[in-house]
Amino acid sequence: MDGSLVQPAEAAFWTRAQTHMLRFGGDFVPFVPVRAEGAFVYDAGGRRVLDFTSGQMSAILGHCHPEIVATVRDQVGRLDHLFSSMLSPPVVDLATALAAQMPDLPKVMLLSTGGEANEAAIKIAKLVTGGWEVVGFAQSWHGMTGGAAAATYKAGRRGYGPAAAGSFAIPAPNAFRPRFPGVTWQQELDDAFALLDRQSTGNLAAFIAEPILSSGGILELPEGYLNALQAKCRERGMKLIIDEAQTGIGRTGLMFACQRDGVVPDLLVLSKTLGAGLPLSAVMTSEAISDACDARDFLFYTTHVNDPLPAAVGLKVLEIVERDGLAARAASVGDRLKAGLRGLQAEFPWIGDVRGRGLLLGVEFVDEDGGQRRSAAALSDAVTDRALELGLSANIVRAGASGGVMRIAPPLTVTEAEIDLGLDLLWQALKAVA
Repeated sequence: MDGSLVQPAEAAFWTRAQTHMLRFGGDFVPFVPVRAEGAFVYDAGGRRVLDFTSGQMSAILGHCHPEIVATVRDQVGRLDHLFSSMLSPPVVDLATALAAQMPDLPKVMLLSTGGEANEAAIKIAKLVTGGWEVVGFAQSWHGMTGGAAAATYKAGRRGYGPAAAGSFAIPAPNAFRPRFPGVTWQQELDDAFALLDRQSTGNLAAFIAEPILSSGGILELPEGYLNALQAKCRERGMKLIIDEAQTGIGRTGLMFACQRDGVVPDLLVLSKTLGAGLPLSAVMTSEAISDACDARDFLFYTTHVNDPLPAAVGLKVLEIVERDGLAARAASVGDRLKAGLRGLQAEFPWIGDVRGRGLLLGVEFVDEDGGQRRSAAALSDAVTDRALELGLSANIVRAGASGGVMRIAPPLTVTEAEIDLGLDLLWQALKAVA
């Protein structure tokens, strides 16, 4: 842990933290927030940090949005948690509102986390197809529970024994680092499925895909790819699951990222952004799949299924995003942010690529002077650490051959002034490292 941000008054806090907190994925950030508002988090001394990751890519309305705060206070005082077989008005209202956004998927189940929702979607696909083989991208991240973890290839596969039988992966297209230069994404997809067909036992159940692989390095599936992927699934009797944990609810400029391609999946999974920072996820599917689940006694009975408190929050999130035109705003403000990042790319040669859509963007670092001076990993870490010292929070995702991709995902409520401030702080960090 970098001690440069640790104040003397926090020493006891970090002593207790290091004594009692179990690490679950790298070091903890040397900043102790005690409150947050909008796009900023603050420590006890009043120092503020501009949050360009929306918490864990979830707080799309910023922190402590007054309408979300009011909704939580009202709902928790009236109805918070119920017996799992009971349905309450906020739950049915949220399901109705989600179905209005994707009419072909009118059946909804509400859960707590993205991993849990992906788990449910995978189980549904297995149940209704009778198959048990699940395919994902080699750079994917879908969760930490059993089936979702088996479909996650970005990290976390070593040291835990065998994954679920029938787990397969194909490479995601990467325009900046093509797997086979000169080969189109369609040719690559055809080749991947040809290999998959040779390995399958004939029990293919589902393909699970993110429209933009976020933890995989902000890899955006090219236009037309989801259509082609859906066709491959239909040819084999597979269900297409689209995981919009980070791309859903307006972040990419549309309510759902898959809408750009006109694709309606068999199952759509929402999480992170749906709860605007509170634990809420959803599985959406068709009448036909729902009927098949009923006929086969689908079971996914959990403690917090269809809880009213998070449902009320999700309903308010949808209302605000629609009312305030935040999806369209994500597109326009995202263009401003991307243009600024490309300006930095022109100035600093070790920024190799700027990519993404709306307010989910990535800055990929490359080796300095061909690796003769500093590696991309060292550069990306140094820039991220310096940015935090200056007051900007972003994070690095390791992505295969790349040394690091800075993931930038401000809240949809971010102002143009905050975008410009973030770009300035990032410029200062880059300049300091240079």
